[in-house]
Amino acid sequence: MGLKSTLHNLKEKYKGTKMAPAFNALHTFLYLPNETTHNGTHIKVADDLKRTMNTVIMAMIPCLIFGMFNAGYQHFAALGTPVDFLSWDAFYIGLIKVLPLVIVSYGVGLGIEFLFAIIKGHEVEEGYLVTGMLVPLIVPIDTPLWMLAVAVVFGVVIGKEIFGGTGMNILNPALTIRAFLFFAYPTWMSGDKVWVHGAVARDKAIAAGENLDAISGETILGALAQGKETVYSVADMFYGFIPGSVGETSTLLILLGGLFLIFTKIGSWRIMLSSVLGAIVMGLIFNGLVNAEVISQGSKFYGLMSTPYWEHLLIGGFAFGTVFMATDPVTASQTNKGKWIYGFLIGFISIMIRVFNPAYPEGVMLAILLMNVFAPTIDHYVVQGNVKQRMKRLKVKNA
Repeated sequence: MGLKSTLHNLKEKYKGTKMAPAFNALHTFLYLPNETTHNGTHIKVADDLKRTMNTVIMAMIPCLIFGMFNAGYQHFAALGTPVDFLSWDAFYIGLIKVLPLVIVSYGVGLGIEFLFAIIKGHEVEEGYLVTGMLVPLIVPIDTPLWMLAVAVVFGVVIGKEIFGGTGMNILNPALTIRAFLFFAYPTWMSGDKVWVHGAVARDKAIAAGENLDAISGETILGALAQGKETVYSVADMFYGFIPGSVGETSTLLILLGGLFLIFTKIGSWRIMLSSVLGAIVMGLIFNGLVNAEVISQGSKFYGLMSTPYWEHLLIGGFAFGTVFMATDPVTASQTNKGKWIYGFLIGFISIMIRVFNPAYPEGVMLAILLMNVFAPTIDHYVVQGNVKQRMKRLKVKNA
């Protein structure tokens, strides 16, 4: 009996049962279902939602692999025993720390998706395929696994399923999970010690009386927020050889991922470009205030205000958030004009929060979540504006 016959028999076995959604999800993970729509279609294409999600995952894989190498590289550099970036020692540290984050993220998230599908009797929704990869990439390297599991449960149940599942949520699920972690466990999501593997544990050992050297682990944003000069070059920022969340450090790989999403027509170039423009405008405003000596050098905000506007694009999670989360087709604006407004405000607000919140010098998460809420309103006024313009043209034509 061939594989095709076996799968067909299993499909018939589970057909009409509670387990049918779970089997169909596994069956169609690598194979397209042999079913076609006979009527009522608007667009006929060869792919489906699952293939679209897998395409986004492929765009993030380079960031994941780079993050594994960088996790080990930053760990040994902080200990004062640097190793080559592309070494097994560096990769091994990243592998044993990042892979469990990925497994927990997918295991818990997909488990909840399967559970809801079986209980409610609908097919398993594929939206979490991307969320499951995003979550490990936007958290600190030493995030406790139980903590991540709790956050994933909250993000999937409260952030998505309670609204009706994939396509119905108003907030980006990955950022909902990140926001839950930030507000529920702030000491694990911010500060100098969470961005480099072993820094938190080493700090606790020192506090317990052990004779060890502390690990700094300070990010560029953390240093600039305190008015310090960064020790990293522009090349380090662009290529990603800096501390930070697992997958957010390499602007180069994020840029390549963004171009791939634009090429495959999955990511909106309007949102990406307008977000960059919004960040540049806000950065120029702050630079102008500093240059005009409106803000004194003694101000606690001076460090980030005087940071060159273009440098804001290379540090923190701005690039990653712009490419992979602001462009979420479910929670972003749907109209073309709305995408320009939506993206511009994300970039503008991101830099504003980054500068005026020195305790947590990052703003892209909160900016995207805020604009997720306002996206339907933006689209509403864009559509109403178009209706009014057409009514005016109709009146002139009939006059």
